[in-house]
Amino acid sequence: MDPNFVQFKKGVLELCVLALLSRSDSYGYDIASRLSDAIDMGEGTIYPLMRRMQKDELVSTYLVESSSGPPRKYYRLTDNGRRSLDVQKSAWDDFTHSVAAILDGQEKT
Repeated sequence: MDPNFVQFKKGVLELCVLALLSRSDSYGYDIASRLSDAIDMGEGTIYPLMRRMQKDELVSTYLVESSSGPPRKYYRLTDNGRRSLDVQKSAWDDFTHSVAAILDGQEKT
């Protein structure tokens, strides 16, 4: 895989997790599976990110009993996480529009 593509994915990973959690609470494996399907990001990358996001108070956790094994740790956005999502999404929109303008030869001079 192109190393640049890997860096692109890592750069938007937190934004993608915040966006997924803004729709509904979820557990780690589900988040990893959804990101794997959407942007081919592996499980090993998700869990360290989730720990950091919890430490940064962007997400909180709670346990839900599971009939098929141990309780699952669910993640939910905190108010800080919602604010971070809004800021990151706005920055992402500005950035991608600027890059698209450059790629299309329509950058501001």
